[in-house]
Amino acid sequence: MKETVIGVIGGSGIYEIEDLKNSIWQQVDTPWGPPSDEVLTGSLYDIKMAFIPRHGRAHVHSPSTVPYRANIDALKRLGVTDIISISACGSFRQHLEPGHFVIVDQFIDRTVARENSFFGSGCVAHVSAANPTCPRLSKICLDSAETQGITVHNGGTYLAMEGPQFSTLAESRLYRDVWGCDVIGMTNMPEAKLAREAEICYASVAMITDFDSWHPDYGEVDVTEIIKTLKLNSAHAKGMIARISEAIPAKRDNCAHSCDTALEHALMTAPEARDPILVSKLDAVAGRVL
Repeated sequence: MKETVIGVIGGSGIYEIEDLKNSIWQQVDTPWGPPSDEVLTGSLYDIKMAFIPRHGRAHVHSPSTVPYRANIDALKRLGVTDIISISACGSFRQHLEPGHFVIVDQFIDRTVARENSFFGSGCVAHVSAANPTCPRLSKICLDSAETQGITVHNGGTYLAMEGPQFSTLAESRLYRDVWGCDVIGMTNMPEAKLAREAEICYASVAMITDFDSWHPDYGEVDVTEIIKTLKLNSAHAKGMIARISEAIPAKRDNCAHSCDTALEHALMTAPEARDPILVSKLDAVAGRVL
């Protein structure tokens, strides 16, 4: 049995979590550089928690400059077993309205300017990302959102774009009509892949703020309207996190979906050929198998 430690990565509009007991902002050093901000640690309903504001408390990081590797490494060093990623997203579906939440279960990664792996030359590893979110943790998020009274949808494909600009109309139509995506955002990749490499269960909660640019009745994305919806979504998300802390067990076995054993057969480089510098940087995320 392992102790549950929830890691929350807060997107736009979520820069702190209130009501944490014994809370403290602390700097966590990682071999991948500093995280987006200090990490807020504490406990909620006797469950340990670590919170990172993805863009920093002053929203200083664009989607492309978020230090994704440092964020995941920092959470791993703090003992996090379960990551709940909360993100503002656009909707490609009429029934997924602003103010609704979606429990994402698939991604299409269109990012191009980000370091997307902890591994590389000198220590090669291939993990499966076929099912990139944890069904167990996603179900806890779904139930907690419903208990909180949030309109939440179970399952959806998230198109991860590079940004920071919003989609063109042609792109929006492509992602919706041809590729069959449900929501669009800029930050869950490579975050979800890195969480899998770090053997941490990962769930993605998309907070709908707009209809992207495909919807004929809404036109192009309006940042002013997004901010209004963000404020409501943020309040709902914080309530959902509290419900999750009540619902999740304080101790658990290894994940039945193998999220926390993803590296079991992933390392390809022979031990004698591994780069010692890279191996030393992997002490937190891959120490179990190295």
